[in-house]
Amino acid sequence: MDSQNVIFKVEKGSIAEEMGIEPGDILININDTDVKDVFDYRYLIQDEYIEVGIKKPNGEDWVIEIEKDEYEDLGISFERGLMDNAKSCSNKCIFCFIDQLPKGMRDTLYFKDDDTRLSFLQGNYVSLTNMKEEDIERLIFYHLSPINISVHTTDMELRKFMLKNPNSKKVMEYIQRFYDAGIVMNFQIVLCKGINDGKFLEKSIWDLSRFITNGASLSVVPFGMTKFRDGLEKIQLFDKYDCCGIIDSVEKIQKELLKRFGTKFVFLSDEFYLKAERKFHNADFYENFSQLENGVGMISLMKKEFFEYLDCLKGDDKKRHISIATGSASYNFILNLTYELTKKFKYTKIDVYEIKNNFFGNTITVSGLLTGKDIIEQLSGKSLGDFLLIPENAFRADDTVMLDDICIDELEKKLECKIKAASSDGAKFIDNILF
Repeated sequence: MDSQNVIFKVEKGSIAEEMGIEPGDILININDTDVKDVFDYRYLIQDEYIEVGIKKPNGEDWVIEIEKDEYEDLGISFERGLMDNAKSCSNKCIFCFIDQLPKGMRDTLYFKDDDTRLSFLQGNYVSLTNMKEEDIERLIFYHLSPINISVHTTDMELRKFMLKNPNSKKVMEYIQRFYDAGIVMNFQIVLCKGINDGKFLEKSIWDLSRFITNGASLSVVPFGMTKFRDGLEKIQLFDKYDCCGIIDSVEKIQKELLKRFGTKFVFLSDEFYLKAERKFHNADFYENFSQLENGVGMISLMKKEFFEYLDCLKGDDKKRHISIATGSASYNFILNLTYELTKKFKYTKIDVYEIKNNFFGNTITVSGLLTGKDIIEQLSGKSLGDFLLIPENAFRADDTVMLDDICIDELEKKLECKIKAASSDGAKFIDNILF
């Protein structure tokens, strides 16, 4: 067995620790069955009695007999989360964001994954163009759920054009098989002006609504364009008028779906409402927030959490001076929240700075794509107070590094100010400011 099954961490007090399993050990097999990836592992450890084959760093082979509760975890994690290499994407999507990255960034940013296992583990959206029959059967056998699927359109000739992959035309067949197996699916459409919008969008919504009864949901997000599109498909951006039309069209369908199925099913990302300058719906509108990671309902949820928590707090006389950096899209929203906060906390001064995205181009306005370089260039020399808050989604997951490899330590040194990550949870956002 290769190093993909190297044990990285053993939880304290776990079965694995009790049995003498340590970081650096290699998992050989379970019940004399090879472990291909993390899903084999999870499936094979379900029984109350299992035999685990381990190879120690000194070359010793151990067979450990374990009695435990059914489905109880062993308490180990692996050097590679998948215990396998992620499958790369074979598409040439006309809207692909990775194809719009500048040269010279870290290698991992240029890797396009299209792996259903990452969909289950990390919430990634996959196109299913890499799927072979054995992959379909294996996914159904393990009943992995939910799966996040990038559909983009249910017109198969158009999908082939958008993904530049002949295998893209099988998606509805796969979706039907997953539906028949009882697997929950979240769908995504990246909407491109003059390509898959209008009648194609309406068709896609109605076609995918057939799968509502398995708890499916659909998000529609706008195509994002950087300044690095030389040689790529010409795509126009939606303007305010376009976004108003899209909102009106989708909300009309939502009302009909709600009447028929008791759910709106399809939701537009917050960017459409921001660009249309439309009032946001209350948090209840977004039902269970199944598409939150796609930027659907984030502003409404944060606003709800913010005001519910603020109402529970009493103002104080503590003097504070805080600065906040945010993207252009959310600038006015954050400004309004901080205004409400300072009405109760009268001695707290909050400066909100709109950071223009010079790195990717001014067409990119979301906070999650801010870079350290832009923040340093635009805030250098400013009096930033006690500390500067930067949205946590601008940093790599569970890390302090931004997209351009600038870390918090470097930001603090260049700006001569303490830096903190700001939560998108409304209550935690207040705590980030006050405490």
